[in-house]
Parts: sequence; C-alpha cells; structure tokens
Amino acid sequence: MCGIVAYIGHQAAYPIILKGLKRLEYRGYDSSGIALYGNQIESYKKKGRVSELESWDSPILQEAHAGIGHTRWATHGEPTDANAHPHQSNSGKITLVHNGIIENYASLKAELIQKGYTFKSETDTEVLVNFIEDIQINNNSTLEEAMRIALKRVVGAYVIIVLEEGYPDRLIAARKGSPLVIGVGEGEHFLASDASPIIEYTKSVIYVNDYELAIISKDDIILKNLGNEPVTPYIQQLDMELAQIEKGGFDHFMLKEIFDQPASLTDCLRGRLDVSNLTLTLAGVDQHLSVFTQAKRIIMVACGTSWHAGLIAEYMIETICRIPVEVEYASEFRYRDPIIHPGDVIIAISQSGETADTLVAIERAKEQGAFIFGVVNAVGSSIARLSHAGAYTHAGPEIGVASTKAFTAQLTVLAMMALKIGKAKQSISEEAYKHYLTELSQIPEKVQVILSGHESIREVAQVYAEANNFLFLGRGYNFPVALEAALKLKEVSYIPCSGYPSGEVKHGPIALVDETLPTMFIATKDKYYDKIVSNIQEIKARKGKVIAIVNPDDSAIRGVSDHVMEVPETDELLAPLLTVIPTQLMSYYIGVLRGLDVDKPRNLAKSVTVE
Repeated sequence: MCGIVAYIGHQAAYPIILKGLKRLEYRGYDSSGIALYGNQIESYKKKGRVSELESWDSPILQEAHAGIGHTRWATHGEPTDANAHPHQSNSGKITLVHNGIIENYASLKAELIQKGYTFKSETDTEVLVNFIEDIQINNNSTLEEAMRIALKRVVGAYVIIVLEEGYPDRLIAARKGSPLVIGVGEGEHFLASDASPIIEYTKSVIYVNDYELAIISKDDIILKNLGNEPVTPYIQQLDMELAQIEKGGFDHFMLKEIFDQPASLTDCLRGRLDVSNLTLTLAGVDQHLSVFTQAKRIIMVACGTSWHAGLIAEYMIETICRIPVEVEYASEFRYRDPIIHPGDVIIAISQSGETADTLVAIERAKEQGAFIFGVVNAVGSSIARLSHAGAYTHAGPEIGVASTKAFTAQLTVLAMMALKIGKAKQSISEEAYKHYLTELSQIPEKVQVILSGHESIREVAQVYAEANNFLFLGRGYNFPVALEAALKLKEVSYIPCSGYPSGEVKHGPIALVDETLPTMFIATKDKYYDKIVSNIQEIKARKGKVIAIVNPDDSAIRGVSDHVMEVPETDELLAPLLTVIPTQLMSYYIGVLRGLDVDKPRNLAKSVTVE
C-alpha cells in the first residue's frame, strides 16, 4: 500500500522521483506528491494519477538534487489534494512521506491539538510529522533524536522519509512493518518501497530492517537502531533487469505477465527439476527435510490469490505426503488465537513478501515454536528474512495489480515441495514420483500452447463483456481455480462473481441461474468428470449459459456448452497450472472491453502492507 521514492545526489531529483512513482503506481494511485529541496523545500501534490504531477512548473525542478515522493492508496481520509503526501509540520520545517498506518494517531492528534497544533488534512501522517516536530521543539533535540523518540511511542506500521529545512544534503528514513530499499550509487542514493524505481540506476541495494533509521547523504549511508546503536549496512546485488519492469510491447502489464508464464515457470523450475535424471532439488526443503517429514500438521497462511494457491497445495500435500494441511486467511489467523504446537510447519505464501497480515501471523506462530517456511517472489523481503527457510518463486517483477504469473509460480514451488516431501516420506511410489516430475517439466510448453489460442478466448470474452454476474465452478484440484477465476474477473472488470465447488451448486448458487448468467466450468478429464457433466446439465436445464474449460479430445461437454476453451491434458494434480490460464485471459479481455484500467483496478493496491 502506497509507494515511496526519494533521491539525493548530483542529478536533478524531480525526473528520477517522478519516473519512480510511475513505476510504483501499482502500489497506490489515489493521489500523489513530491517535495524537493532547492533553496528551500517546495511541495506539489494532486489528487489522481502520478501523471498529474507533470503539470508542476517551478524553477526548483531543475535546481533540486534532493527530494521525496509518494503515490497514495487512501487509508485515513478520502483521496484529495489536501490528504495527498508529502505532509508538512505546522512550522513548515519538516516535510514527510509515509507508507503505513499509525494506529494511535487519534490520541496523538488530541494531544497535539491541546498544544495548539492545527491540521489541514484528515491523515494520520500529518499527525506524525507534527508529533515529531513537537518532540524536537520540547526536547531541543536533533531531528534524528526526535524521530527516534516519536517512533518508540507510535503504534502501527510505517516507512517514513523526512526532509528538514536547513539540511539540504540529508534525508532521514525509518521503517517498521513496511518495506524500504536503498539503492547505493556513486555520489547518489535512491530510496523506494521496492527495487523497481532503483534498478535503472544501480543494482547495489540495502534492505532496511524494522526499527532502523537511515541517515542518508549523497556520499554516505548511516544505519542505526532506535537505541541509537550503529548497524552495519549489508549491500546486496539485485538480479532484476530493467526490461522486466517494462511492458515489452504489450498494451498492459497484466497481459505481458500472463504471456510471461512459460518463461517464469521455466525459471521457477530451472536448477531444481532435472528432467534428464528425474530428480528434484529444493535447497530450503533439503536442508530441513526432517522438519517436514516429521511434521504432524502443516498450516498455510496467505491472502487473496496466494490463499487460492495454498488451497490447491492442500490437496497436493495431503494426497502425496499424507500430512494434514490447514489453509488460513492471514487476516483471520493473526487474531483468532490459533493452537500452534512446536514442530508445526507454517508455510507463508506471498508475492511481495511484505503482506502485513501474513507477517504478523508468522511472527506469532514463530514465537510459539512453529517452523516458518516462506514462499515469496521478492528477494530480500520481510517474510523471506523472518522465515527459518524458504523458496523463491523466481516469477520476476509483477507490476499488474491482479496477480497472474505469481500464482502459477507459487503453485509450481508448492507442487515441488509436495513431491520432495512425499518422496522422502515414501508416501509416494518411485513410479508416481517420476510421472509427476515428467508432467511438471512439460507445463511451461503446455502453457504456451494455451496462450497461442488467446484470440479464441478474446472472442468468448466479447460475448460476455457486458454480463452483470458470473459463476465459476470446479471440483477437486480445480475448485480453488474457480475461486481464483472469480477473484480475477471481479478485480479487473468489477463484475460481481462467485466461485464454488460444482457439487455445491444445488445448495444455493443455482438460484442465480437464468438465461443471462454465464457459468464457467473447469471441466478437464479427471475423476470428477462425470459429475461435472451432470452439473452442466443442471445449468443448461435452467437456460444458463455455459463456458467450459476442457481437454482437446472432449466431446460430451463440448456438445452441451455454449463455448469451450481448450487446455492440454496433464495429470489432474497439476491441472490448475493450465486451467487457470484461460480464466486469466478471459478476465483481462473482459476488463479491457469494458474500458477499464486492468493494471490499476479501482481501490486496489498490489502490496497490502497495512491492515
């Protein structure tokens, strides 16, 4: 939630910050703003997209070599110019951008109002900047010390970056619970919520940890904890390339990322699945294999699309490993006082590795003795660092807010984990193990086959682009695909959608069926196939429109469906990796046909770093 960019160095700060905010706009796009330090600090902020900032006309745009920027996903206060960041203290001496939520802002605000402070916005951020100033004045302290004192009293999550009048060659940043990365250059430094605004300028980065302050000039970076003790910066090298965060000729990032999947799945399998020898290497699992084989229970904790990947993995692990699996919404798990035993394995699934609810959930599970395994895409992310072990999905940057390639990469990692553990437990035969590895190795090529038929899916989308409702149904491994398909379509088209197990259609959803309701069945050949045929007949008997995802040799379902989409055959355990692709394309095309911005759906942000 929200994107932050800052720069200090020898170049003009404005174009660097503006370009960085555009790259972070998937994190929030309700409003945006920039503060620059030339002869003094000047700010410009507007409701709407980052492009609104291009109307700023001031000499400072060429003069300033230091500045901070922000693109907002509204939490406190509706999207307005006044609520946009940056925010200034009452004196105007301190200017601040903030990602996160200050939970005790109301009591702090009341305290400040009693002291005579006034507020121009509805935000918790303006409270924070004035709280810092009040401490600085009353303690006659430096800004750094005032921030340290203030942040010890603040409840909530934050990344803040601060400019102070009189100090044109310095930025001060701090974090707790929200991500911050510093790009290390020659005579310049870059700060951002993730690496995408930085990669164009440097691959050397420092990931700031919770409860750390960074004092940054163009030539130096000093890290300290809130106890004022120095922290040694750890510089890492990014493996991201600039081309990965560009559209590459596609109209939208979402479409590019759907079409990335043959390559992203190949990258996910590379170095892990040896097709010639039919062996599997997963370092994070290999190093802790006994933890998994002796586990009495595995709990998967995730949100949104990642939760759907966990549901499919539940089927996989219970089938292959014979270990009980629970799949929890992180936002519920963190509050319901779950029963955790030492030796339980918690698998945290998150594209960004920064999902606030998931982070808190695994922190609490870790305190109770659970073993934490992270499945994340973002290298160096908070979940990756908090986990005992993990596996990166190697999907590459995902800019579109609606997750596509991250989902299939997560599912691929989880499938490999299930196979690795099952083989070690001998709960799967050698023959079955090799069969699954062979099938898994062929998935990228089969995804490419589906993508080559994207025009036929677009034609189906044209038929249903004006639908007022949508129903998605599947069984077994494909039931969570129905949930994911419903989520994806509602995210990018704003059409109300529901996903259900096909067997539940008679227990309520069938009341929705009439001649105007499109129903999509995920209906590939598996042990549920005959049941799916019967379910389709039930919908057709009530004049419902049926779209079916089928295998090429299907005739029974093809004969009773209004439209079909083909996917190659594979083992039913791996079928979701294929059946989800047509649903992604269908969602994309319907969103575009409805004239919507599929990369930046309303009210949504890519990385949910606040509660």
